[in-house]
Amino acid sequence: MSEIAATTVHEAYAFACMKCGYGWEQSYEIEHHVDVHGHPFVVYTADGRRVPSPLSTPTCANCGGHVVRIMRAGRVAGVQELLRRSRTPSAAETVAKDRTVPTAAAPARHWRLSDLFHRG
Repeated sequence: MSEIAATTVHEAYAFACMKCGYGWEQSYEIEHHVDVHGHPFVVYTADGRRVPSPLSTPTCANCGGHVVRIMRAGRVAGVQELLRRSRTPSAAETVAKDRTVPTAAAPARHWRLSDLFHRG
């Protein structure tokens, strides 16, 4: 069966497993084709390999679960950046620590899976 390539688009999605809480992001090349009978079909590739559509039955790479929330790209990276920043001491804390002056403990920032679902 021969085909005619129509267009290729690039899309990225963020995913969060509702079973274990694992989050990840993936970019895809989506090739839109039309077969010789005029029927459209789509081929997804990620990292140069053909993969199933991430929208049909996403699978968690951490636990194998199939209850996965699909979001726009950047949601997981955004939460990971917040976590990274919350672990970095502020300049005032660093100066205070260097002078051995006791400082009040900063409030802990807890990350919850629900943090991914708030629209940004």
